[in-house]
Amino acid sequence: MVFCEVVGRDPFYLLGRKANPAFHMRDLTGKRVAVVSEVPTPWYCLQHDIRLAGIDPATIRRTPARGMAENVALLRAGEVDVIQVFEPFARQLVESGAGHVWYTAASRGPATYTTLNTTRAFIAKNEDTVLRMTRAMYRTQRWIAAHDGRALAELVASCFPDIPLPVLAASCEGYKASGIWNADPLQQRAGLEWLRDAMLACGAIRRTATYEDLSDMRFARQVMSEDLPPLKI
Repeated sequence: MVFCEVVGRDPFYLLGRKANPAFHMRDLTGKRVAVVSEVPTPWYCLQHDIRLAGIDPATIRRTPARGMAENVALLRAGEVDVIQVFEPFARQLVESGAGHVWYTAASRGPATYTTLNTTRAFIAKNEDTVLRMTRAMYRTQRWIAAHDGRALAELVASCFPDIPLPVLAASCEGYKASGIWNADPLQQRAGLEWLRDAMLACGAIRRTATYEDLSDMRFARQVMSEDLPPLKI
């Protein structure tokens, strides 16, 4: 059961070796495409984009499964044509001139990506814990909304010692501009339904479910009605 949404849009990009400002999904046909292998959701979503564009995803020439860092190296070497990555890989490629953004997946609109989840039984027994977690996340979301990419980058820079601060700041600013991070903990119905349909279409799940089946937004609504103090970091 979802009780709080954190990331409500797809944070991945498609980058090609050559600029393609008029990109259409049919442009992937015949290309060597390296998709994310570390987790399944990016490919579930991209498959659905391809399918909705009237193209059979099975016709896309995917390269063998490799990690994003290795695919970045292969794009630089000219051994693949298009890769699917998130930040800061995308920003590094763009700023070095080795890659060009073809598609920003967040542009499709809501697509549930990161949520806080538990069982109905846990919620019934631990409502205060769930409420406190949701409240903490909402205060964090408000802090993110009130600060720019530079402030975000400075906060997390120690976790990414190999990434120059300007690159990290630009990555964070790009994500803010794309609406990757939710402004509040409410799960968007459209985002859940889009991801559900994508997973059904590719066979990742076998039965449908409604927003009401999967989401409990009582705690999100409660914390949004509270007069919460700003988070101080």
